[in-house]
Amino acid sequence: METRTKIAFITGGSRGLGRNAALKIAEKGLDVIITYKSNKEEAEKTVREIQALGRKAIAYPLDTKDIRSFDALVKTVGDHLEENTGSRNIDYLVNNAGTALYSPIAEVTEEQLDDVVDIHFKGVFFLTQKFLPFINENGGIINISSGLARFALPGSSVYGSIKASVETLTRYMAKELGSKKIKANVVAPGAIETDFGGGRTRDDEQVNAMVAGATALGRAGVPDDIGGVVAFLCTEDARWINGQRIEASGGMFL
Repeated sequence: METRTKIAFITGGSRGLGRNAALKIAEKGLDVIITYKSNKEEAEKTVREIQALGRKAIAYPLDTKDIRSFDALVKTVGDHLEENTGSRNIDYLVNNAGTALYSPIAEVTEEQLDDVVDIHFKGVFFLTQKFLPFINENGGIINISSGLARFALPGSSVYGSIKASVETLTRYMAKELGSKKIKANVVAPGAIETDFGGGRTRDDEQVNAMVAGATALGRAGVPDDIGGVVAFLCTEDARWINGQRIEASGGMFL
C-alpha cells in the first residue's frame, strides 16, 4: 500500500527561520505550503529550492494580521490540495510568521501593542482555528515563541509577553486537541542571525557580542540551528512530544 505524503503548512516561509524550517521539513520527505507577506520573489525561490529536493511546494500571500482573509486562504489551499491530492487536509501547521518590536515600556503606543497582539496571538489563534477541521489525525501544530518569554531584555516587554501567551495557548491546544490525536508544541529560538527585527542580532556587532557572551555555546544562533528542530516535530519520531516548550538558544542566560 502506498504511503501518503504528508503536508506541512508554514507561515512566513520565504525567509529567515521560516525558510530554513520549510527546507528542513522538505528534507524529511514532506510536501510544503508556505506563505509570505510581500516578497513573492523570495517565496518563489524557496518553492524552487523545495522542489529541487524532490518535494512539492507552493506559496500563497498572507498577512497574519488580517484575520478576515483567513477563510479565503483556507479555501484556496483546500481547493489546491483537493485537486492535487484528493483531500483538503494538511498534517502540520507551523505558525511562524512574525515581526519584532523593540521599544521601552514608557514609549510603546497602543497601535504598536495591537499590531503585536494581532500578528503573534490573534493571528496564531484564529489561523489555527480555521485549519482545525483540516488537520489530519496524528498531525500537529508547531508554534514559534522566543527565549524572550523566559528571560527579560529591556525593550522587548510586549513581544516577550505575547510570546509567553502563545506558549500558554499551546498547552491549551494540546489539551483540547488530544482527542483528535493532534499534538501542539512550541519551539522557542534564542537570538538568531537573520533579517528579523531589522537584522539586529546579525548586523549589530554589540548586540551580537552580547548574545554570544550570554550563550553557553558562545555564539548567536543561525537559522540552521532552528529549522531542524521544527522539522523533527513534523515527524513520527516526535509523536509522543505534546504540550512542550523546546527552547533552541544554545543555552542563553542559563
